[in-house]
Amino acid sequence: MKRIALLGATGSIGRQALEIVAAHPGLELVAAASGSSPIDGLAPLTQVGGDLTDLLERAEPDVVLNAVVGFAGLPATLWALEKGVDLALANKESLVAGGDLAVSAWRRGGGRLLPVDSEHSAAFQLLDGQPADTVDSLVLTASGGPFRGRTRAELADVTALEALAHPTWSMGPKITVDSATLMNKGLELIEAHFLFDLPYERIEVVVHPTSVVHALVRFRDGASLAHLGYPDMRVPISYALTYPERAATPIGALDLAAGLILEFQAPDLEAFSCLALARAAGEAGDTAPCVLNAANEVAVSAFLEGRLPFLGIADVVERTLAQIDCVPAADLAELTAMDAEARRIAAALTRQLVH
Repeated sequence: MKRIALLGATGSIGRQALEIVAAHPGLELVAAASGSSPIDGLAPLTQVGGDLTDLLERAEPDVVLNAVVGFAGLPATLWALEKGVDLALANKESLVAGGDLAVSAWRRGGGRLLPVDSEHSAAFQLLDGQPADTVDSLVLTASGGPFRGRTRAELADVTALEALAHPTWSMGPKITVDSATLMNKGLELIEAHFLFDLPYERIEVVVHPTSVVHALVRFRDGASLAHLGYPDMRVPISYALTYPERAATPIGALDLAAGLILEFQAPDLEAFSCLALARAAGEAGDTAPCVLNAANEVAVSAFLEGRLPFLGIADVVERTLAQIDCVPAADLAELTAMDAEARRIAAALTRQLVH
């Protein structure tokens, strides 16, 4: 019996995880947390807000599913990695912002880091057991979001309602907007760098509108292996929670005879500059990804509240990065201070770029 602690229980990932746990006799939910919504009775131990590491200490889980949104998930990520507790990670921002600290904690703790993002789960499965020297490169796929094919000029007046109408995935509002700007794929690019220890020049992003291929790995002999499946987050959630078992899920097998369209194209970095900003921040290293993530969280919130135009998201991120000296962070306290400073600057810039 695996003891599961679910952080972010009321979000999209959390709700689907509850479905997976309820259907699997080998999984037991021992603790659950939410940011603000009441969850009394959901698990033996529950918590709303506050320090999640206190809850984890009391719960003594075998697996932590971290589905918290944003930088707030970082302390729980570091706790699990430091303790050697298996971490099913759906909180990409914590690894983006605290990648160096997280990798160091992972090495000390020696536990398993099991990615829940569909693309990283796919890459994990493709790379599992493969000698590192046989791998040429990793390809992450992006649906392109609701604005795929539009020019930069055509994005000037798009609304939050339009941005939230994702064509293939059902997700929370923040990640859905990130998908519309392609920042989500930029964050996943940085996350993949830390998860799989690959240099950025060996990680490619392509647009794949049907979201059937979740990742591909190219090998040195010229072969490319792909992970295919319907776009349903219950598959990677189940894989992470039951690993190394591959448990049954209610998702149907891929129907090849129905006529799958496997189309790929390069992303438009002029119209969707967040992806280029993320790659540059990742390559710059130190706390640049932390600043990128913090500025993006502030800007996306402002866009959803109608205080910033869509193109203003990338503008705020770029200007915030330009104003901060992204030095290394020795510990969580220093990283948190950098995050706070980036948010302060991004909020000021947001007020300047009013809708």
